[in-house]
Amino acid sequence: MHRTLRNRFLNSDSGNNRKSKIENPKWAGIFAIALTFALGGAGVQAQQPKSVPRVGYLSVLSPSSDSARIEAFRQGMRDLGYLEGQNMAIEYRYAEGKLERLPDLAGELVRLKVDVIVVGGSTATRAAKNVTRVIPIVMAHGSDPVELGFVASLARPGGNITGLTHLAPELGGKRLELLKDSLAQLSRVAVLTDPGTQGHGPQIKELEVAARALGLQLRPAEVRKPNDLENAFSAMTTGRAGALIGLQQPTLDRLRERIVDLAAKNRLPAMYSNSEYVETGGLMSYAADIVAMFRRAATYVDKILKGRKPADLPVEQPMKFELVINLKAAKQIGLTIPPNVLARADKVIK
Repeated sequence: MHRTLRNRFLNSDSGNNRKSKIENPKWAGIFAIALTFALGGAGVQAQQPKSVPRVGYLSVLSPSSDSARIEAFRQGMRDLGYLEGQNMAIEYRYAEGKLERLPDLAGELVRLKVDVIVVGGSTATRAAKNVTRVIPIVMAHGSDPVELGFVASLARPGGNITGLTHLAPELGGKRLELLKDSLAQLSRVAVLTDPGTQGHGPQIKELEVAARALGLQLRPAEVRKPNDLENAFSAMTTGRAGALIGLQQPTLDRLRERIVDLAAKNRLPAMYSNSEYVETGGLMSYAADIVAMFRRAATYVDKILKGRKPADLPVEQPMKFELVINLKAAKQIGLTIPPNVLARADKVIK
């Protein structure tokens, strides 16, 4: 390019004047400026970064308590050919259990003009829905999205939201049934819940229906903030609860280690909403694999980035539910799991 530009400059006059123009300070300066712009422009063009899709990730949890889930999502994206930092970028926003932060965090992702927002749980879904009707939103998991008004139907969502549901409300009856099968004399069950979350209502309603059918009394134990946890367990023991059932709620998930520890200290058999609690040391869980659902959410993101509309992507329901039992936790509280319940377990931690 340098040689071509110089030749064009020289050919602009007769051969007799070529040398004099190049040697003339005025013409030499003009030539230098032209050459700089030509080479500089080419350099800028060569260095122009290629646009990559940006995914927003909105979580109620903290990075540490959400680590297995986000890594599963990243693995799902890698399986589809997306490498973070190369041909994909992820903008992370964590509420650290503070629900009041979610609207601002969701707003930040909208202002960044991300291509799609991935959310975990109904509370984060609501926050994202309230700030955009345009940017696609993918639920990695959540309670009944139809009842909560997120989608028109599971088969045809109809808006900018799609993804996966863990069917938390429908599982309440099965969890209570497994608790009663494990504890023959069970009559009172404490329900650990955060009423401030979006999934609270549907899950409580389902539990109440199941409890009546099983002849069980429910005793709500509310945890609106982390400092409420110890008082909630004190209320359980005072109310002579024979067991504990936890709802699928992100604010509780953030406290899973403390919840498991307090259940053990109070020798309270507990049924949890996902296997992460049991792997932490809890007694048992019956649920879809939440971590696997985050990995599956990557397929929705891939389809949307390739041009599919969320309105046309059916919300996926889990096909398999797992009973996970921790025998070490049972021994710690002096509980023997009946053989008929143990035989139904998909996974036993010894």
